[in-house]
Amino acid sequence: MKHLSILIPEGDLILDTIVGTLNLFKMANSYSKRIGKTQEDVFALDLVGLTKEPIICHKFFEVKPTKSLEEVDTTNVVVISSITGNIDQALEKNESLINWIRMQRIKNDAEVVSLCRSAFILAETGLLNGKSCATHWAVHQKFEKKYEKIQLMPEKIISEDNGIYSSGGAYSFLNMIVYLIERYYGREVAIWCSKMGEIDFDRINQNQFIIFNGQKDHADESIKEVQLYIEKNFEEKLSVDELAKMFAGSNRNFIRRFKKATSNTPFEYIQRVRIEVAKKNFESSTSNINEVMYSVGYNDEKAFRKTFKKYTGLSPFEYRKKFNREMAFS
Repeated sequence: MKHLSILIPEGDLILDTIVGTLNLFKMANSYSKRIGKTQEDVFALDLVGLTKEPIICHKFFEVKPTKSLEEVDTTNVVVISSITGNIDQALEKNESLINWIRMQRIKNDAEVVSLCRSAFILAETGLLNGKSCATHWAVHQKFEKKYEKIQLMPEKIISEDNGIYSSGGAYSFLNMIVYLIERYYGREVAIWCSKMGEIDFDRINQNQFIIFNGQKDHADESIKEVQLYIEKNFEEKLSVDELAKMFAGSNRNFIRRFKKATSNTPFEYIQRVRIEVAKKNFESSTSNINEVMYSVGYNDEKAFRKTFKKYTGLSPFEYRKKFNREMAFS
């Protein structure tokens, strides 16, 4: 029997990632034995904390680790439950846990899985350097700036790189767990768990859920002025040359500073602002695709459809059908 550690970091936690992970693996253990695929549980499961002291989640719920870090000398799979709140403070509180994860990988070749924002904990181990990673879309900019040696996969729900796994945001962790169950138990067990848990099987993209609010978590006031100008005039014919003139600098310097501040080029930023407005129009109105396209500054239908799918993972028609209540029930 192998061993799986569901880690409970110190600090603000997402309780669902603990309970959901534990329940799905218990279901997989049970069903695998029921159909005669295995004679015993595939994994022994433990909730592992820095100590065995109970941890309070969301001020209402108490989680009691079954083992402390010191009591787990060897484990085969490490699943890091998601953190929330102040990420930097959480990383300081969990230094010993970060070291433990690193040693389990180096000494025991354990596979390591981060759920949602716990990608920051995984990144601190150094195990992701030179590898790809997914995390919640709301912290993409912070993650990219903090970990330049890691290739962020912003659209992915599941990222796998040589035994290091990471999931996208929020409840997409369920897709990650089903993906792991398929890997460790086989597809038949994974499909059963997805049906029993009513989890959309094989969903791989989180783009359709991303809300682009502009990327202003930086101190470059000149770039912020250009961002605001784009957001107020997105329907106009905007060019990088004109924006650079507003910036009062060379095109090359403007593009460099814009990308450093926002993680997007000026052209990408214009696209994302326009597509976000288009998404809101599709969600709340019955305007046809061409009407929405013209209203956000596009004249080329092919270019609009291509850009829309790039940032949402869906065609304009698919997006409207999914998120517009009136269209969904028509």
